Amino acid sequence: MPTILNVVLSMTGMGFAAVARVTTSRWIACQVLDPVGFGLQPGDELPIESTLCNEIRDHRQVIVIDDAQEDPVYRNHHTPRIYGLRSYISMPIILADGRFFGTHCAIDANPAKLNNPEVLGAFKLFAELIAHHLDADDRLTATQRALEREKELSEHREQFIAVLGHDLRNPLAAIDAGRSSLMRQGWTERSPLMLGLMKSSIGRMSALVDNVLDLARARLGAGISLDLQEHDLGKTLREVVDQLRIANPDQKIVLDIDLPSPVAVDLLRIAQMSSNLASNAVTHGAEDQPVRIKAEIEGGHLEICVINGGAPIAPETVGKLFQPFRRGDAASDTQGLGLGLYIASEIAKAHGGTIDVRSDEMETCFSFRMPLA
Repeated sequence: MPTILNVVLSMTGMGFAAVARVTTSRWIACQVLDPVGFGLQPGDELPIESTLCNEIRDHRQVIVIDDAQEDPVYRNHHTPRIYGLRSYISMPIILADGRFFGTHCAIDANPAKLNNPEVLGAFKLFAELIAHHLDADDRLTATQRALEREKELSEHREQFIAVLGHDLRNPLAAIDAGRSSLMRQGWTERSPLMLGLMKSSIGRMSALVDNVLDLARARLGAGISLDLQEHDLGKTLREVVDQLRIANPDQKIVLDIDLPSPVAVDLLRIAQMSSNLASNAVTHGAEDQPVRIKAEIEGGHLEICVINGGAPIAPETVGKLFQPFRRGDAASDTQGLGLGLYIASEIAKAHGGTIDVRSDEMETCFSFRMPLA
């Protein structure tokens, strides 16, 4: 840019040249060459209404003035009068997608011979060159961001495959051990226990597959589908808590329900979301403090809160909790695909609701809130 502006001043004999970003409300100097001391530096602004660039933004045509005092159109215009200009040229900079970026301009307090094919052609060429470099910079930035996203996705994909393989191996091993025991020993008094463990392992595998499918639906843009009907949500939440208590007999789980009437939700999805939030609280909460689950209708909204004690979530971590493949503290040995909170947030979103997080030294609270029709 300094080279282009220097060529402009040498070619025209004018004392000031600039490239300006021009919007509906701002005129901002991007690059300036000011040997006569007009007084603008890169980053400085002029009142948009005081500039001719304000008009160029609308009609997108070059404005060229050899001598404002003699020009029939601009001799009474406020811009030459405000800035003491006699010669002026400003060429619009139009990006490849048709957007107006700003202008490439030059001014001087003395008359100049500007309105000729050589000067106009040079200014047009410089404006196109500037637009080309701006477009190239935008494309480079977009490409870098895309590469960063692909790199992150690749890392997540590798992590996803490793964790999925690990988490599937355990229930498969349990099923195989149960099968081997039944084949070797036949039916014994321990057989029902073996079958129960095998069924539990199949359930864990099914849950993993369901999470993978939900991730695919959300990522492919279809979103999580809903079957909205009025239900007794309290009964379902009690069943969710009962299952958690069976799976975590040493953890105290307290349920507080105030739902006086049925609510229109996808019952299975709300149960899945509540189970994911509660399981997260059991996993990361303090073992000596209860996990509390509250469900109520307040101000025309359904609200389900899951609260646990323990160490607070770091502020820099809160914003990443609902991203897929996040599995809590990096130092934790907790296993899982890291999809529970992500899928919970997608279920909330599908219901037109949100999940908010509040965490301090006293407690951590995940709050689902959705408007009732």
